[in-house]
Amino acid sequence: MSDSWKLILPCTRKEAEALNDEVPELALLDPQPVILTQEIAPDRPTEWEVVAYFEGKPDKAAIAMIQSLIPSAAGAKPVIEKLPDEDWVTLSQQAIQPVQAGRFFVHTSAFEGKPPAGCKTYRIEASQAFGTGGHETTSGCLTVLDAMKTRGLRFRNILDVGTGTGLLAFAARHLWPLASVTASDIDPISIDVSVENAHVNRVPLGGRSGAVDLYIASGVDHPALQARGPYDLIIANILAGPLIELAPGIVSLLEEGGTVILAGLLNTQADAVAEAYRAQGMRLAARRDNGDWPCLRLIKRPQYGWQRPVRTSGRTSQPPGDFGTW
Repeated sequence: MSDSWKLILPCTRKEAEALNDEVPELALLDPQPVILTQEIAPDRPTEWEVVAYFEGKPDKAAIAMIQSLIPSAAGAKPVIEKLPDEDWVTLSQQAIQPVQAGRFFVHTSAFEGKPPAGCKTYRIEASQAFGTGGHETTSGCLTVLDAMKTRGLRFRNILDVGTGTGLLAFAARHLWPLASVTASDIDPISIDVSVENAHVNRVPLGGRSGAVDLYIASGVDHPALQARGPYDLIIANILAGPLIELAPGIVSLLEEGGTVILAGLLNTQADAVAEAYRAQGMRLAARRDNGDWPCLRLIKRPQYGWQRPVRTSGRTSQPPGDFGTW
């Protein structure tokens, strides 16, 4: 087993949230470190830190690259520590705290406690796919889905665009167990992770009602996604740019009166995202803020006469098979 090391640098909360997204620069490091962010103390909410776990002692170039991703840490002295001879991935996962969002409780295998009574529990490991439940975007979506179920809303055909770890698709299936649930991601690794997570959490896979059907898809440009539409609920927890780009395709696959849940955007991006969907015939029904990360719920307005679409195209400007643009 290789030596395991960790690098610690101070950061702001906004910098920590940015590092929770995909960071292309890390692909230049071999092997890639596992990056985690956390509050330093509950009574100091503005002070966060970045912890990077390395397999082998990081060299000066690797340290400089990590530090370059944190503007506020430009003058900080990095803390570098050698870890005991333990599995470094397991050590890194111990820093991921369980999350409770509505009726859902999400944890990694490092959690040794007892889940809260009455919660639906999912075990989602830290991985190369986004969506462990720890980020405000994912927990916000879980809370919104839970609230819709509590209000008595029913859905029969659900699509999760950009599924990441599969967690939101699994949660939707739990809330509406008779529904058909389709989930897609532009990244093949995410689909592999979702399949593994489905097995761990005993979520049935396939195209039948009560199961989750998984596809590698660039946006909604996939014949199976279009054939399984129209949907009455579409979830898209990705980023503001793709959400705006995908607006025509997503709305075209939504039935009249259907619901869209959008997340992965910052407060400063919410108006632009909402406007892109209003232009496609949607209305904003609710907005839930979770820190700096809002979750939008929109409903498709009925269209009449010449405005009524004859058939959906499902097309977007995203090139088919392009797994790198987002």
